[in-house]
Amino acid sequence: MIFSNATILNNNFQFIKGSFTVENGKFGEIFEGLNSLDAVNLQGALVLPGLIDVHNHGNSNADFSDGSYEGLKKMAAYLVKNGITSFAPASMTLPYDVLEKAFVTAKQLHEEKPAGSSKLMGIEMEGPYFCEKKKGAQNGTYLQNPDIEGFKRLYEISGGLIRIVDLAPELPGSVEFVREASKLCTVSIAHTDASYDDAKAAIDAGVTHLTHLYNAMPPIHHRNPGVIAAAVENPKVRAELICDGIHVHPASIRLAFAMFGAKRMVLISDALRCCGMPDGKYELGGQDVFLKGKTCTLENGTLAGSVTNLFDCMKNAVEYGIPLEDAVRAASYNPACALGVEDEVGSIRAGKCADFIICDENLNRKAVYIDGQQV
Repeated sequence: MIFSNATILNNNFQFIKGSFTVENGKFGEIFEGLNSLDAVNLQGALVLPGLIDVHNHGNSNADFSDGSYEGLKKMAAYLVKNGITSFAPASMTLPYDVLEKAFVTAKQLHEEKPAGSSKLMGIEMEGPYFCEKKKGAQNGTYLQNPDIEGFKRLYEISGGLIRIVDLAPELPGSVEFVREASKLCTVSIAHTDASYDDAKAAIDAGVTHLTHLYNAMPPIHHRNPGVIAAAVENPKVRAELICDGIHVHPASIRLAFAMFGAKRMVLISDALRCCGMPDGKYELGGQDVFLKGKTCTLENGTLAGSVTNLFDCMKNAVEYGIPLEDAVRAASYNPACALGVEDEVGSIRAGKCADFIICDENLNRKAVYIDGQQV
């Protein structure tokens, strides 16, 4: 199939006027200029790579940590309709047996690949290796120190799908954990009160990711630079950012892109089960959360995750002044790199999965394709 007269965000994240082919679910030739023979004329519409959410707890009243396969399928169906063609569901701070059940459902969805669903490309294991002070909306009952043997068992149960594991680097055994876990997946700093020295030691040991930048970590201080400064000065570290308009001020979003650069930013939703749902009471990791408008909190007012999908987070970033090319890269290719699947998905390039979104100039979605098939 040939798509012609398109404004394509190519593999270099530059817009070109041109055409592209899709063959057997993969991108074929991408070229500048028009092709009018037997082509689908897109009339100048934007063609963006399918987005990838590496930190998503749920939507549609389903949560990954429920351990329900039907719930996970419901999540994946919602995501793909909103232009998120791949995702890594995020777990919570819970007992290992609860995590095991959820990870088995992830393995099943990854293997079965049901039609009309976002592709499950990994898992982000958010917890339980966090500190009490910065636990945020994580359940403090189940916090524990890094446990490499326990992690390896979960990794095996998931079929190797844990692609990101989070920890607070000030906890005992963190450096040793990072050295071993980083051989298997991306290791990320999260829910931490770490000093600059603790963070740097973990980064030197193999950390290459920062979970939801600014949130659940110390702010930058000129005499106590902390985690953020340690991450900024190492070019191997990427940083997640929630762009729901609630968790991070627009100026701080612009600052993050200035500090890390577009190639190191990873836009995420951190969406909860109440994403796509009406106001009310919901559940998160064994705790009640309350949704009002676009804000979700614990009963004590602690901010929980977001209720905004990644496509809308990407649009927010553009509204806040981030160039469209950079915002899309941070929501597609960079997340693919964090999961180690950048050769399969994340950009428009010959040989990669034909996952793409057709939008108008105002980023209103017109169509979503996954493996060359319209959803």
